[in-house]
Amino acid sequence: MRTVIIGGKGHVGTFLAPRLVEAGHDVICITRGQREPYQPHAAWKQVQQVQLDRGAEETAGMFGAKVADLKPDIVIDMICFKLDGARQLVEALRGRVQHFLHCGTLWVHGHSAQVPTAELQPRQPFGDYGIQKAAIEAYLLNEARVSGFPATVLHPGHIVGPGWAPLNPGGHFNPQVFERIARGEELTLPNLGQETVHHVHADDVAQAFMGAIANWSRAAGESFHVVSAQALSLRGYAEAMYAWFGQPARLAFLPWEEWRKTVSEGEAAATWDHIAHSPNASIAKAARLLCYQPRYTSLQAVQESVSWLIANRVIKV
Repeated sequence: MRTVIIGGKGHVGTFLAPRLVEAGHDVICITRGQREPYQPHAAWKQVQQVQLDRGAEETAGMFGAKVADLKPDIVIDMICFKLDGARQLVEALRGRVQHFLHCGTLWVHGHSAQVPTAELQPRQPFGDYGIQKAAIEAYLLNEARVSGFPATVLHPGHIVGPGWAPLNPGGHFNPQVFERIARGEELTLPNLGQETVHHVHADDVAQAFMGAIANWSRAAGESFHVVSAQALSLRGYAEAMYAWFGQPARLAFLPWEEWRKTVSEGEAAATWDHIAHSPNASIAKAARLLCYQPRYTSLQAVQESVSWLIANRVIKV
């Protein structure tokens, strides 16, 4: 198969492109710049690189046509965040591709109502990112039902892996939180620490994309959650990381309005976004239809990421 990945050198593409090459695909990677993937792999020597500025090409109305000109059998879109961008691709690729896969997000659900959340539960997104992603999902699945466009949407949780800082037990991305835990210092959490986060290793997301491709007749016209087997509460996450560093847990709690004053404005905004959503998603559908079996628990994925941060002196413990 001739497979185009849009945004193929990001977190998931780092693992997905080599998987595709090893499975015999002719892989073309579209990126805006010349950045390297997060992890080296010999398979990248066999990946064709195409440099395109998606934003500029979409504004010119040419992005979909330029993707179609590559004559793909499969298109995997990792970086579509606006409905107009999705429409442009669908119109250009209609009748010309066997499978179109879009990387969505758990944020399409908005706040959790019944947990673990299943794919069919009503969408109540909030915030521009979640609202736009929900609109893209609705559009693609409607196109699949009405016109037979072979779209599949995969919704990852908090993607983690070696090469970047994972979402931490405070609900934001400052890696110094792990330094404090490693030293056995007290960590203050918002509210009672019972809000949830749901991580997934980038390679497990890549595995899900491969499963959707291998089971395209089951995947077309469907959306799937792609996360670890279980979500974590902030408190449980923090306690597990203290234990991993060989330290007794030292936790304190503050009501939200008091807690937000203890961190930067950016960290508070990130934490609010995560605890307001408190994702806790079921992977039963992906397991049943895509044979999805995540290799990593949430903690294993995070701990691999933190090990990389330590080895590369991003944090000192």
